Amino acid sequence: MRRQSGYLFPSSGSSVRNPPPLERAEGEEEEGGDRRGGAEVEVEAGAGAGAKEEERWSRMLPELLGEIVRRVESSDGGWPLRKSVVSCACVCRRWREVTTGVVRPPTETGKITFPASLKQPGPRDLPIQCFIKRNKKNSTFYLYLSLTQTFVDKGKFLLAAQRFRHGAHVEYIISLDADDLSQGSNAYVGKLRSDFLGTKFKIYDSRPPPGGAKTPTSRPSRRFASNQISPQVPAGNFMISRVSYKFNLFKTRGPRRMVCTLQCPTMLNSQEEPHKMQRADTLVSDAGTVVLKNKAPRWHENLQCWCLNFHGRVTVASVKNFQLVASSDAANRAGGADDDGDEPVLLQFGKVGDDMFTMDYREPLSAFQAFAICLTSFGTKFACE
Repeated sequence: MRRQSGYLFPSSGSSVRNPPPLERAEGEEEEGGDRRGGAEVEVEAGAGAGAKEEERWSRMLPELLGEIVRRVESSDGGWPLRKSVVSCACVCRRWREVTTGVVRPPTETGKITFPASLKQPGPRDLPIQCFIKRNKKNSTFYLYLSLTQTFVDKGKFLLAAQRFRHGAHVEYIISLDADDLSQGSNAYVGKLRSDFLGTKFKIYDSRPPPGGAKTPTSRPSRRFASNQISPQVPAGNFMISRVSYKFNLFKTRGPRRMVCTLQCPTMLNSQEEPHKMQRADTLVSDAGTVVLKNKAPRWHENLQCWCLNFHGRVTVASVKNFQLVASSDAANRAGGADDDGDEPVLLQFGKVGDDMFTMDYREPLSAFQAFAICLTSFGTKFACE
């Protein structure tokens, strides 16, 4: 995601080819002469014009402004048309407040609009379909939003992650910027850290959870000045999830067995209306966490192998493929099931090419959490396969 320009609309009577004339300092020669101070005059004139332009847009009637944003939001169903909604939020502070108030979260719409949507839960019913591209040369992974039902579209870039080794541990730094994958970057959103064996992982968020932040790591805190639409908040490393792979001592065939314990974004968002949180709350344990496990495969008599139904979203057999469902206790509280009678799949990940994988997620997971969980599947896990 690139930085949006601060000036999306030209001044009246001006254009790229016909810029507005700059005010000339008193006593300055029109042709030749001493040009010292010309740059300063130009900067002052440009800043003044920008302030006046922003003030002009912010003085629009609230009713008219709200109606404009609502019409733009309703007419742009998906990317790349959804750029118009982001452009409305980039006009000025008042437009940003109105736009973020009109755009509903992915839980209700199934749409990803702003970077804040990446840490909000997915929709309740139909999952958000994404795909991950891997670059083995530099150990980098890129998350894209699927724009079509095929595996050939370019997609909309969402997040990037790079694998680093620190002694006996491995970390994945997750960023909003594909070209800036450092923990000190303003685009830093979190990280994934593994143990020595690569079987136990911890997911860290750069922002503290609203429900009560745990003590961050010893890394000094800083200000998170995102160039996207989000306020400045203290940034650090706050653990929000754990992922562990069980040992397969008897070498039985089948997918890896994994358990995920995570904090639910819906549960932590106190601004959500209670009736809209009902389904997510049924998955939350008394300890305030959600426990997910991989779905057990079924034995296929004709193929003589263990199989999972990915509904056409996975085409290549791999030990990395998995589906996550709620644990038995949480599933009993939720009482939900898919149309075929099976327990609903909250996250599925699978291979479709040499370096391409699909990722589909829904409530209570966010795109950030789902991406971090899928990153744990990469790499060899001894005694687990």
